[in-house]
Amino acid sequence: MKIAVIGQSLFGQEVYCHLRKEGHEVVGVFTVPDKDGKADPLGLEAEKDGVPVFKYSRWRAKGQALPDVVAKYQALGAELNVLPFCSQFIPMEIISAPRHGSIIYHPSLLPRHRGASAINWTLIHGDKKGGFSIFWADDGLDTGDLLLQKECEVLPDDTVSTLYNRFLFPEGIKGMVQAVRLIAEGKAPRLPQPEEGATYEGIQKKETAKINWDQPAEAIHNWIRGNDKVPGAWTEACEQKLTFFNSTLNTSGLVPEGDALPIPGAHRPGVVTKAGLILFGNDDKMLLVKNIQLEDGKMILASNFFKGAASSVLELTEAELVTAEAVRSVWQRILPKVLEVEDSTDFFKSGAASVDVVRLVEEVKELCDGLELENEDVYMASTFGDFIQLLVRKLRGDDEEGECSIDYVEMAVNKRTVRMPHQLFIGGEFVDAEGAKTSETINPTDGSVICQVSLAQVTDVDKAVAAAKDAFENGRWGKISARDRGRLMYRLADLMEQHQEELATIEALDAGAVYTLALKTHVGMSIQTFRYFAGWCDKIQGSTIPINQARPNRNLTLTRKEPVGVCGIIIPWNYPLMMLSWKTAACLAAGNTVVIKPAQVTPLTALKFAELTLKAGIPKGVVNVLPGSGSLVGQRLSDHPDVRKIGFTGSTEGMSSVFFNKGENCIAAGRLFVEDSIHDEFVRRVVEEVRKMKVGNPLDRDTDHGPQNHHAHLVKLMEYCQHGVKEGATLVCGGNQVPRPGFFFEPTVFTDVEDHMFIAKEESFGPVMIISRFADGDLDAVLSRANATEFGLASGVFTRDINKALYVSDKLQAGTVFVNTYNKTDVAAPFGGFKQSGFGKDLGEAALNEYLRVKTVTFEY
Repeated sequence: MKIAVIGQSLFGQEVYCHLRKEGHEVVGVFTVPDKDGKADPLGLEAEKDGVPVFKYSRWRAKGQALPDVVAKYQALGAELNVLPFCSQFIPMEIISAPRHGSIIYHPSLLPRHRGASAINWTLIHGDKKGGFSIFWADDGLDTGDLLLQKECEVLPDDTVSTLYNRFLFPEGIKGMVQAVRLIAEGKAPRLPQPEEGATYEGIQKKETAKINWDQPAEAIHNWIRGNDKVPGAWTEACEQKLTFFNSTLNTSGLVPEGDALPIPGAHRPGVVTKAGLILFGNDDKMLLVKNIQLEDGKMILASNFFKGAASSVLELTEAELVTAEAVRSVWQRILPKVLEVEDSTDFFKSGAASVDVVRLVEEVKELCDGLELENEDVYMASTFGDFIQLLVRKLRGDDEEGECSIDYVEMAVNKRTVRMPHQLFIGGEFVDAEGAKTSETINPTDGSVICQVSLAQVTDVDKAVAAAKDAFENGRWGKISARDRGRLMYRLADLMEQHQEELATIEALDAGAVYTLALKTHVGMSIQTFRYFAGWCDKIQGSTIPINQARPNRNLTLTRKEPVGVCGIIIPWNYPLMMLSWKTAACLAAGNTVVIKPAQVTPLTALKFAELTLKAGIPKGVVNVLPGSGSLVGQRLSDHPDVRKIGFTGSTEGMSSVFFNKGENCIAAGRLFVEDSIHDEFVRRVVEEVRKMKVGNPLDRDTDHGPQNHHAHLVKLMEYCQHGVKEGATLVCGGNQVPRPGFFFEPTVFTDVEDHMFIAKEESFGPVMIISRFADGDLDAVLSRANATEFGLASGVFTRDINKALYVSDKLQAGTVFVNTYNKTDVAAPFGGFKQSGFGKDLGEAALNEYLRVKTVTFEY
């Protein structure tokens, strides 16, 4: 068909392009005149294709169509007029001229919301369903017969922009093309619009967008989002006009504590909190506004309303100055009427429109190698100087709003000063627990108090989960590319490496870890883990699956791997940082957000880790850390309806293999089976080596064995050894507390341990080696004994006989089998047990899949 396209904007441009791809001949394009020297996108695209373009400022005068305009239109010979988006009034002489008439796109489900502000009113009225109509133009206002309609769900926090970008724009383009196809095929219906349910609302303007506070919170929220971004819902407060954007009714976990903002006419004063501005309806229910535009046009975070001017100005590096000049050139091209772009140049006051925002964002993203940038960023930093500051912060990974205030505990130790956060970490902020509850964290080397650590309560869990949920559903974390997610995780690993001595020192102070071991294993493997999973971020893939075809049609079935949402991570006390890293790295790589509960007795490295996530640029709310008790915090995490996955390491109610990390090792080879022929010599050598071990301060470089993690565990070990002696096992060495301050326990060896004994069946989780004999060559008997347990995390075999090694590794019922080595774990190898020793895996690709869900999608065509 020969088609005339009458309209403007990116929407009009896309419809024009798609119609040409369908094989239609666009004989002419009618669009608006250039504004401030810039042509409309529709006209630009048509000019590139050599299609005649007409730019009339008006089509009629004194109620009559302009003859010259009508004549030029008629000369084109159009068979159909397509009006994808048109702000001009087109006379009926044009509308009725083609053989097939004219069709118009309207962004509402007609007859509801006739008029130019249809999207605004869809939201203002709180409609649960939205959509668009394509109708045959007539001489009424959006009253023509319907050709096609499509509807969608309106989400609770949709704005004009989100509804338009998610559905009305992409589906509207398809709808216009489909409508033209139906006309070409002679199948296009003409369905009269019903008058029942018809509404007409006027154009929303700034002067009519003032907020009426005498209504419920939901109605106020709908008014704000229905006017977001244009014209902007406003009120008067603090002697100026304030315009509100980014409103939500999702206030679960929010407490209205902060600075009061009196608002004339409001039911209650607003409250400026760290999350934003809390407002109240006349029903006393809350809504949250995240952005405020001041009367001078500057957009700020609502949480910063009382903070005054922006924080310190960044000093740019040489490379950043080069980038800034390149961005200045982009601004200059978009703003041709500005003679010179200076730091004070305002993008919008210089004539930029919404389409220019899209262009700026796309050009800067291309310039900065795909840097994540959003339209919202331009509105938040509309002057060139502010925009460059925002851009550089993003490039440095430090783009999160505001600076986090951290109350450190400082200690001069291990020839350095360590700085340790000690509060809860929720939504990117270090905060006190509900009721200012705290608990002591103890240095196991001497029993002294390191500091008071905030002790999370149930309400704190709810706040942390709400922050994690908001970050997952609405925050930047879910919007950035997988590659950018990996980039942030690599940066976090780099920061952990830069702070590795400090982290290892804290691990020695708080957990009693031997410093040299902590540096290599506790911290070293944590860094490796984050680097390993950072590399997985952009390699999470689904698959295509051949299925039976729905003949005569065909099918395509594919799977997508998606993050599950908010995950609770519960960490044991033996490897505080490493266990955190094993689970959290996989969880974040998959795209989830986390609430981490470290062990109550070893919270400090987890809180230092939280600080490093901020420095790495991990968006606020993605990582939350709650020191607290398992019975309270752990249980609430497990019960919380918004927590989609729990990662948990804990209990169910060779020489270095046993004594590694003071025996506080989940895969410690606590029970050894030794062949009779080598038993006595093996025991002699073990005892000889044990007696050489230096027990002492974990920060001393020559210490082999530090203190047990906490006093209760020390008591448990002494009781465990007393059980062994009472049941007749031979205590060869150790078995007692070391006579010195702190929680030190002697490395211990038991022999003559029989299968029925308590110490044979129960794990000490300490430096206690349990040795049992077995007859030479009787592999099946010893395998039966080894497997006679409900646990099966790790096992090992030492032998020079490869056949025995293969046979034993095949028969052992454990998730990991070491052969002629022990404790040799690697970040790429899956780690997890059989039977009661666990469900699922840590490390390797298998761990990644624990935090993903598989969605199957089937198409028919």
